[in-house]
Order: sequence, then C-alpha cells, then structure tokens
Amino acid sequence: MNDDDLLRYSRQIMLEQIDIAGQERLLASRVLVVGAGGLGSPVALYLAAAGVGHLSLADADEVEVSNLQRQIAHGQADLGRNKAESAREAVLALNPGCRLATFTEHLEGEPMLRAVAAADLVLDCTDRFSSRYAINAATRTAGVPLISGAAIRFSGQLAVFDPRDPDSPCYACLYPPDASGDEALSCAENGVVAPLVGLIGAFQALEAIKLLSGAGTPHRGLSTFDGLTGQWRHFRLPRDPACPVCGV
Repeated sequence: MNDDDLLRYSRQIMLEQIDIAGQERLLASRVLVVGAGGLGSPVALYLAAAGVGHLSLADADEVEVSNLQRQIAHGQADLGRNKAESAREAVLALNPGCRLATFTEHLEGEPMLRAVAAADLVLDCTDRFSSRYAINAATRTAGVPLISGAAIRFSGQLAVFDPRDPDSPCYACLYPPDASGDEALSCAENGVVAPLVGLIGAFQALEAIKLLSGAGTPHRGLSTFDGLTGQWRHFRLPRDPACPVCGV
C-alpha cells in the first residue's frame, strides 16, 4: 500500500481485526458479483469503497425507471444502459483504484464456471431461482465461497455457503430445486421496499469483507429479517445428505 491507500483505508486499518495485513488481503482479492441491481448496487459500492482490489460485475439487464427506487448504483442518466456498465462507472467514481471487469450477457455454462473459478468469493445478488441454482452449482464445482442475499416485499435473508468447509450446506440444501418456483424472488412480480435491499446488500458486503480479510467469524446458518417488525431471526442450516448438488 502507498500513502494514499493508507489514508483512504485508515478507518479500517485502525481495527485490530483487520489491520494492515487484512487490508492487504482485501486489496489482493478478486470478487464476482452476479447481479448489479438492488442488492448488487450496495454490494459493489461497499466492496470497492472498502478496498477489494478486483471486482467483476455481471448483469445482462438494462436500467429501467422502476429500478431507480432502490438500485443506488444507477441514476436517471443511466436509463437504457447495461446495469453492469452503469455500476462499473459508479464504482470507479467512488474508488478509481478498483480494477473492474464486466459481464454484460447472462453468465451460464462454461463462461459461468470460468468467472467463478477466477474469483476468491462470489456474491449472489440475483432474484431468480434459476440463476441462484446455476451460481450455487458453479461455486460448489470450483470450491469458491458463496454469499447469498435475497430481499422481497418487507423480508430479507442472508446465508454463506463455503464448499471449503465439509460441514457447510449449499443453496440447494436450503431450497431444493424441485420445491421452488422461478418467480418467487422477483421484485417485479412481488414488490420490495427500497431500503431493504440496501440493508441486505450491506450485510452481504460485511460478510464478504470478513471472509476476505480474515476478520471475525464467518456467518453460519440462515439469517432472516422482517422489515415490518424490525426483527432478525437466525436458523441452523445443516447440510442435506440427499442434496442433488452437495450430497454425499
């Protein structure tokens, strides 16, 4: 780190759980964020601000006016632009030292596997089960940790899946593929209150910083948030031996 880096990240370096060694690990990290919308916006901005050295942003959608209520990486001038490219511009405005790559088409198949394998960590910020299952399968194959967030209506949730841990479940343990409808998580069909995606996205970013820097204890199980009551709940999430993805 140079003097500018020491000043920029000084408030994190002051934390004994991060210190210079943890900050250097962040600067050397490569993170893939799939989805640059409601969740992906705060994730990308906070990870760049915190000093993650290389971010890959994947999103094939274009910015629409209905997105601006909650997708804070995009503005009025970005309408019609690809979301990954728009978010890239917002990230660079915040931290020009962050190296960025964008995927402007749907990641699937071999391109998905290559993108996941090149990352130290993947954050799932999508809102469809089909995308979530594909990301989950790729991270299990590549042995890369996955932080999954979801926000719908007034409810949010977060889980961390780490295939390096033999006791860690995967997303398919939580939501078996044959039990989930593909539209169940879509904001377009169900609506979402604006700050909820910021809250869950910030939680995802925090867990990412912990995993990458070595600070604290990685999140285990499933955390859910009820925005109407302000209550958090935490559930144990054991690995399913009959899981079609990670079962043994």
